[in-house]
Parts: sequence; C-alpha cells; structure tokens
Amino acid sequence: MAMSTARFNFIQPGLEPAEMSDRYRAALDMVSVMDAKGFAMISLEEHHGAENGWSPSPLATAGLIFGRTQHVGVTISALLVPLHDPLRLAEDIAVLDLASGGRLIVVAGLGYRPEEYAAHGKDWSRRGKLFDESLDAMLKAWTGEPFEHGGTTVRVTPRPLTQPHPTILVGGTSQVAARRAARFGLPFFPAANLPELEAYYYEQCTAQGTQGFCMMPAAQTTMLFVAEDPDKAWAELGHHLLHEAQTYSGWQTPDIRSAVHSHATTTDELRAEGIYRIASPAECVALAEAQGESASMVIHPLCGGMPIERGWECVQLYTDNVLPHLA
Repeated sequence: MAMSTARFNFIQPGLEPAEMSDRYRAALDMVSVMDAKGFAMISLEEHHGAENGWSPSPLATAGLIFGRTQHVGVTISALLVPLHDPLRLAEDIAVLDLASGGRLIVVAGLGYRPEEYAAHGKDWSRRGKLFDESLDAMLKAWTGEPFEHGGTTVRVTPRPLTQPHPTILVGGTSQVAARRAARFGLPFFPAANLPELEAYYYEQCTAQGTQGFCMMPAAQTTMLFVAEDPDKAWAELGHHLLHEAQTYSGWQTPDIRSAVHSHATTTDELRAEGIYRIASPAECVALAEAQGESASMVIHPLCGGMPIERGWECVQLYTDNVLPHLA
C-alpha cells in the first residue's frame, strides 16, 4: 500500500495576519480529514525570518495537529536544534511524544542560514559544537535521570513514552553529519538521495560500534498537487509553486544538497524539472503503481501561498479519487 504524506509550511506572501490565520486553521481542518482517510504522515519544517512566514514553529504546530488527530504521524524535517535551548527542546518533545502516543518523528538539523543563527543569538562559527552539545543533552535528558549540564545538576521530566527516547534522526548531506549520527548511535536522514553517503554512514557505525539505519529520499522526490486539468492548473496556479521553489533555492549554498532544490526560473522550467508536479487523479494512481509496494506520495495542497479553496480541491480529489485505488 502506498504511503500518503502531506507537507505544510504555511507560506503566505504578504504576511497578512487574517489570511495567515485562515491558512493555519485550514491546514488543521485538512489534517483532520487526512487522519480519517488514512494518511500516514504530515511533514513540517523550520525556518525563521522568511518574508513569506515559512514555518517558524513546527513543535507548536505538531501539538495542534496531534490535538486534531488520532492516527497520523508528524515528521519535522528538520528541527534546527542548535537554535534552541536543548533542555526546553527535550521537554517539549517528550510532552508531544506522550500526548500523541509516540507519533512524533524529529529530524535534527544543523541549518544553513547564518542569519537564523544571528537572529537567535547563536554563534555560527560554533554551530557544529552547539549541535553536538544539544544532542548530548537531549539524549541524557530523556533518561529522566540527573546529569551535569551548564555547570549544574539538572533533571528533565516527564520521561517520554517512546523508549529509550523519542524518534530522532540526524539530518544532513555531509560526511560530518554522517559521522555525527553514527557517533551518537542515531539514525541518519540525508536530505537528498546520496548512496555514497549512506554507505559512509554504515562504515562509521561499524567504526563507532553503534547500530543505526539510514532513511534516504528516493532518487526522484515529487511534491504533488492534484487537479482535474493539470494544464489549466499550471496556468492558473504555477506561480505559487514557483514562489516556493525560488524562495528555497535562494537559501541554498553550493555545498547544500536537497531532494527538492529547484533550479527553475519560470513555471515552464519548473514543470519540466519534475520536482513540483500537478497531476490528475488518474496520473497520481499511475505514479503510485509505477513505484510499486514502496510507493510514497507527498501532496502539498497549500504550496507557496496556494488559495485555500484550491488546496481543498487538491485534498478532496486525492482522498476521493486517488486513495481508494492505493490499497
């Protein structure tokens, strides 16, 4: 059976508060429908200071989603761990793990925007050390036992439901990230399909005497928007997809690799590239069938400031005309 995921990052060009409120509330209503229809996962992200409001509070959003659902999981990909107080993170994640019954997955990320570190009073030059110190503190915190932190003895409660700790992976696309994951005995989540990095991670696990697994994106990652007439939808809505693609591309430096890094400058180029795809229900079913038993479908109904009513059309077409064919 294909795994269905929905991505939300709450982009709202213009940042008009009433419209942003509508967007968040619509997303929660959509998630409630997705939960009832058998979606496996909701994907969230973290960025700060974006001119379009791109998803600054994924933990709070995850809590809102868990309050509206019973079954669907939430993946935060990625949570920018060095920007936060690690004990506060450990507490928040433990509470979300408890309240959701273990439905939270966190990909711990380093981040790649110096301006986000500056805004949070963090030293960009120490980001790797901050990341290591935070992961160490969080893993100790989740034991529920006292430990030394910041020159004092601390204890974090309550303990999470998921043992030995909530599901946390280390993200990244460098050998440093792979070594970090292996050193902490944590799973590794490359942001792109990088088989050579996966092999390096397992080599490092062996060298460190740890065990883990690598969860890697497919060779082709596609963000889906469902419409009855894809040609018409591209003409009417393609600029929303392009807005998101260009925003994300503008943050990327040459050393960063990502499965959703577009190089398009026009909607025609974006469509030809294939990272963002508008497909009919029948095309979605064919896409899932072509992937076989391991099919993974990711819909992005509010992509790039998509009008909410068109996002609902995407959700309804997928749940009514695609999902019944994927079992």
